[in-house]
Amino acid sequence: MSPFEIKIDEEKKKLVKELIKKLHQGENIQEVRKQFKEVLRDMNALEITQVEQELIKEGMDPREIFSMCDIHLEVFKENLSTNLDLAPPGHPIHTLMHEHVKLVEFGEKLFQTTKDLRKVKDFPFAGNILGAIQDIVNHFKEAEKHYLREENILFPYLEKHGITQPPKIMWMDHDRIRELKKEIFELVEGRKITDYSEFVDRLEKASLALAEYQSGHFEKENKILFPTAMKVISEEEWKDITKEFNDIGYCCFSPKEAVEAVEEEQTQKATLDSGIIEFETGKIDVKTLEAVLDTLPFDITFVDKNDRVAYYSNSSERLFVRTKAIIGRTVQNCHPNKSIHIVNKIINDFREGKKDKAEFWFRLGDKYVYIRYYAVRSREGEYLGTLEVSQDIAQIKQIEGDKKLLDWED
Repeated sequence: MSPFEIKIDEEKKKLVKELIKKLHQGENIQEVRKQFKEVLRDMNALEITQVEQELIKEGMDPREIFSMCDIHLEVFKENLSTNLDLAPPGHPIHTLMHEHVKLVEFGEKLFQTTKDLRKVKDFPFAGNILGAIQDIVNHFKEAEKHYLREENILFPYLEKHGITQPPKIMWMDHDRIRELKKEIFELVEGRKITDYSEFVDRLEKASLALAEYQSGHFEKENKILFPTAMKVISEEEWKDITKEFNDIGYCCFSPKEAVEAVEEEQTQKATLDSGIIEFETGKIDVKTLEAVLDTLPFDITFVDKNDRVAYYSNSSERLFVRTKAIIGRTVQNCHPNKSIHIVNKIINDFREGKKDKAEFWFRLGDKYVYIRYYAVRSREGEYLGTLEVSQDIAQIKQIEGDKKLLDWED
C-alpha cells in the first residue's frame, strides 16, 4: 500500500453514519454536532473524505453528508494548525506548512460565504457576498506560487535523493486542485449560469470539493512528504532551495519571515568567465553570449541527449517558471503525469530521426502561447538533444500592413 493511501476504519465510518442519521431524525442539532466534531478529531483529512466517499457509494444521500461539511472544514483547519514546528521560521518547509493553514482557512471561508448566498433571492441582492467571494478567489489565484515552488524546486531536490514517486503523486494532486479552482473561477468570474439557484448549488458543491481535496492533499504533504524532505535534504541544499523559493516569490498570505527575506536579500550574480568561444561564424565571450541568449524575445530550454535539462535562458519575457533546481532533472519529471506520454513521443521520434520539429499553440489568459520543439543534431546527424522555444505571439498575430519608419519619440 502506498504511504499516501489509508485503510478505511469501519468503526469510524459507522460512527459518522450514525451521527448523520441522528441529525436527520430530529435529535438535538447542537449535541449531534458536538459528538460529530469529537469523532472527526480522531480522523485526518484523508480518512474523512474517504469515509464520505464510501458512504455515498453505499447509497447515502450526498446532501445528508453535505449538511455537516462545515464541521469537517473546521476540524481540517484545526488539524493543520498543529505540529507546525517541523522547521524554523524562514525555512522553506515552515513557509509551505503555514501557507497550508491559510489555504485551508480560505477554503472554509469560501464554503461558508457561498452558503450566505442562500440568504438572498437573486444576483442583484448578492453584490456584497459575491464581492467577498471574489476576494477569496483572488487568494486562490495567488496560491499558484505555492504549488510552483514545490513542483519546480522541492520536488527536483527530492528526486535527486531517490524520492521519485511521492512528488509525482503530489503533482497529480496539484493538477486536480487546479481543475477544482478553475471550475470555481469560471462560476464566479464567467457568470455564464443565469439561474441563481443553480449557480449557488454548483458553487457550493465546487467550493466544498476544493476545500476537502486540498485539505487531504496538505495532510499528505505535512505528515509524509515534508518530514521525508527534512531527513534527506542537506542544510546546504536547503540554503539553495530558499534562494530559489525567493526567485519564484511568495503569496500575499505567506509567512512574513519569507517575504521579509526577499525584501532584504541582496543578490549578487557571480562574475562569469570572460573566456572566448569561437564559432565558424564568429567569436563571442561567455558573458556576452549569456546576455544575448537572455535578450531573445522568447524562452529557450535545452534538454540533452540523456533527457536531462541542461540549460534555460533567463528571458525577461519568461512564460513558464524555470529554476536552477531543474538543471540535471529528467525532462519527464518536469511535466505533470498526464502529459509525459507526449514528451516521450516527441523525444523518441527525434532520437530515432523520424521527426525534427513539433509545435503547439494555445491561449493562456491574454497571451497566445506558441511552443516549438526542435531536434538538435550534429553535422554528422547525431542526436544531441531537444530545444524548446516558447513565445507569446499575441502581439505578432495582430500585425498588419507595413512599418518601414522609426516612430520613437525623442
